[in-house]
Amino acid sequence: MIRQVKKSDADAICNIYNYYVDNTIITFEEQPVSVGEICRRIDEVQKAFPWLVFETDGVVLGFAYASKWKGRCAYRYSVESAVYVAKDTTGRKIGEKLYGALISQLGEIGIHSVLGGIALPNAASVHLHEKMGFKKVAEFREVGWKFNKWIDVGYWQLVMPVKKC
Repeated sequence: MIRQVKKSDADAICNIYNYYVDNTIITFEEQPVSVGEICRRIDEVQKAFPWLVFETDGVVLGFAYASKWKGRCAYRYSVESAVYVAKDTTGRKIGEKLYGALISQLGEIGIHSVLGGIALPNAASVHLHEKMGFKKVAEFREVGWKFNKWIDVGYWQLVMPVKKC
């Protein structure tokens, strides 16, 4: 089941996200994030955009959300997206289902451009984004430093269909 996030999901989200913080280059955060910080982020995102969770039998197995791309007003129709799934649930298409639902909801609120930043290499994330219709538009060399090495970041973009009045 995919639904809107609740603050009571923050602990499960921390467990999913902090695995990636501690063990991968997928996120550039270097320290685990607290439940309180996740609650703050949920509040911030939900002011304008969806934050979804994938739940099975009462257990949160993944989440996806959108946030502002940039702060200037002219960027208001563009967002950056994120999707994370529990480490032992890959291959079950949870990320694809979450992303599909997120993209649909973003279209309903008038978002025109969705950007996904991917720390490279990350074949699974590249595959997911391209399967969802994103196209690679940029790659920045050595912009992140984690685990004592430089990391490149690529950006994939999905331009939403224009809605007719």
